[in-house]
Amino acid sequence: MQNSKPVIMSPSLLSADFTRLGEELDKLEKAGVSWVHWDIMDGAFVPNITFGPPVIKACRKNSGLFFDVHLMIEKPDKYLKDFVEAGADLLCVHAEACVHLERTVSRIAELGAKPAVSLNPHTPLSVLEYILPQLHMVLIMSVNPGFGGQKFIPFSMQKISRLKSMIREHKTDVLIQVDGGVTPDNTYELVQNGADVLVSGSAFFGFPPYDQRLKTFEHAAAGDVS
Repeated sequence: MQNSKPVIMSPSLLSADFTRLGEELDKLEKAGVSWVHWDIMDGAFVPNITFGPPVIKACRKNSGLFFDVHLMIEKPDKYLKDFVEAGADLLCVHAEACVHLERTVSRIAELGAKPAVSLNPHTPLSVLEYILPQLHMVLIMSVNPGFGGQKFIPFSMQKISRLKSMIREHKTDVLIQVDGGVTPDNTYELVQNGADVLVSGSAFFGFPPYDQRLKTFEHAAAGDVS
């Protein structure tokens, strides 16, 4: 099940310094990071509140990073256009929050962003069976969403492996992203099971400088434990 593609790190701004978001984005870009993960929470779908389109729009002006925007919100269809216009390169919606998931995914593509779907830990992969070819990425939540710093749920590893098999069966090139409890200690196993994009919050931002932390994750992904 080994993944031949280099892993993409998408540090979660949920663990960044909110008072210096612009500076944090600049530091990440200079460190060699290419993606950054925006956790959008509405206090309804998940028990927390974070960013909205105005913050993303303000940061977009001075950042060349790929904005990976994860909508942990109810009724996401109402806000898709707002987030794309604010500067989202990819929009990830939760299958659990969408009444008509295919329609939502198609709308994201129509707006010019890359469509992605996230699954909570308890949600089966079967909900993706028919729309997988329409997706750019699937996000496997390896913790219950809402807060950073949680521990990785062990059965998520098997879920990632099964998703990788499903992607191969469909002969698509869908990326697998993992978010929740991702650290250098489990990075190698995640990549071996099929993960392409790793989201890390406290385990990334809590260990500056960012260029060295990025290298730590990259070495871990390659199995270099020296």
